Amino acid sequence: MAEGDRTMLQSRREKIMEMIQAERMIKVSDLIKQFGVSIETIRRDLEFLEKEGLLTRVYGGAVLNQKKAAEPLYEHREVKNYEEKAAIARRAVELIEDGDVLGIDIGTTAREFARALLGKRKVIVLTNSMPIAEILSGDDDIRVIMLGGEVRKGEFSVSGFVAENIMQHFNLDKYILGIGGITVENGITDYHIEETNLRRVMLSRAQKVIGLADYSKFGVIAMNTVCPLSRMDVLVTDGRADRSIIARMHSMKTEVIQVETEER
Repeated sequence: MAEGDRTMLQSRREKIMEMIQAERMIKVSDLIKQFGVSIETIRRDLEFLEKEGLLTRVYGGAVLNQKKAAEPLYEHREVKNYEEKAAIARRAVELIEDGDVLGIDIGTTAREFARALLGKRKVIVLTNSMPIAEILSGDDDIRVIMLGGEVRKGEFSVSGFVAENIMQHFNLDKYILGIGGITVENGITDYHIEETNLRRVMLSRAQKVIGLADYSKFGVIAMNTVCPLSRMDVLVTDGRADRSIIARMHSMKTEVIQVETEER
């Protein structure tokens, strides 16, 4: 390989790493457009970087390889993969029946679920998310029970022993579980210790668990383990989700619903 080609190769791979460190997830289609090279070239780049232990290839792209991922800022998550989150939320609402008692987790996808839920009659919702409670409180046919606890700034969620004790007094038909990270080996993981503890309590009070996760959560391992994959009854995700994890969930008899969004 000529020196100029070698320099170009190294520069491209460095830029790929800069992109994945910023976004945690990159798509092959985006890299092809960014660098103006063939799909085979990008695949070789990702294969090389994977062998170096820097990333993990998934269907259609790659995710940052890190044992304990850091939680992105709420402002960034709010706009990232919005189309996927909105489509996932709309599909998940189809699983809800009038009269259900729901627990709704915090997070941006769960918030889209709350927006899509508006119009469902005689639903009772328990949540530790202040934004979700605000969204749903405008619907006269939805009864909202806000859990108490310490407020987490930025996220505007509550958690801690107060919320956990309150939750012990309720039974849920369905729990809408937000997901920070999902892998075969570590199951469902998330970032905040107290919020993870509350999720475990809500899981224990639910008859059915519906997980929401766009493709960028696949292959990510956050600090705290929430539950194994088998605890979810249904996972609603998008068409770009990691096929190997989807296959494992199918083998566990977990229902996986994949929604399609327009390729951008």
